[in-house]
Amino acid sequence: MSATLPPVAHPRQTATGLALASVIIAGWLTIHIGGIFFWPLSLGTAPLIAAAVLVQAWLSTGLFIIAHDAMHGSLAPRHPALNHALGRLCLGLYAALSYGQLRPQHGEHHKHAGTVADPDFHADAPHKAGPWFVRFFSGYYTHGQIVRITLVALVYIFVLGARLENIVVFWAVPALLALGQLFFFGTFLPHRHAEDGFADEHRARSTKLSRGASLLTCFHFGGFHHEHHLSPGTPWWLLPRVRERDPRREISPPARRGPSGPLG
Repeated sequence: MSATLPPVAHPRQTATGLALASVIIAGWLTIHIGGIFFWPLSLGTAPLIAAAVLVQAWLSTGLFIIAHDAMHGSLAPRHPALNHALGRLCLGLYAALSYGQLRPQHGEHHKHAGTVADPDFHADAPHKAGPWFVRFFSGYYTHGQIVRITLVALVYIFVLGARLENIVVFWAVPALLALGQLFFFGTFLPHRHAEDGFADEHRARSTKLSRGASLLTCFHFGGFHHEHHLSPGTPWWLLPRVRERDPRREISPPARRGPSGPLG
């Protein structure tokens, strides 16, 4: 197991984390319900629809990040039942994903990041986004998830009167765009193998993004991904504080040059 740092201390972590989660969930539900059930699609409102879809994609990424913090117990520390309940809720809203399946899978990612044992890594294409994305997609979108989301869509259409095109535009498209964000900024860029290797045994790097860009792209899981692996118990909104402590100087060996090393 790689060396890690304790979580960044915050006097109101639970209250702040739950408040941020509530804003993200409420925003997502507002667009989801309003878009699917009350928004007539037309060319005249296409620019506004596109803007709503982009915001919903970002909020969908946020739902996944909330669930991710719940997996690490950092959403509401000392309240494991609440962590898991909110994690299940957020993954269910996002795309009917299984929290029980993804939680141990994510644990394996942290134990074996960037190796053949990492379920989020493509050992046969460690620097190619296309094949890696296909593997990433197949790992998250399972037959069970497709059945669950299909059943929800059928209820929306035949019980609640929604139109299929609204479901596609305001749920399916944002979910897929969010998957792309999570993959490219939160997985591929931080964990791809490159000539200069990695700074330490976590096999993760932080991308060179401003704090604003880091927030907009993947809720800091691109711009501060190395920091997340150094301190997995720190929630997304406190990851910049990990860098302020300069933990890499504390526990990481000097950066290696040359290939990243063996995949196994």
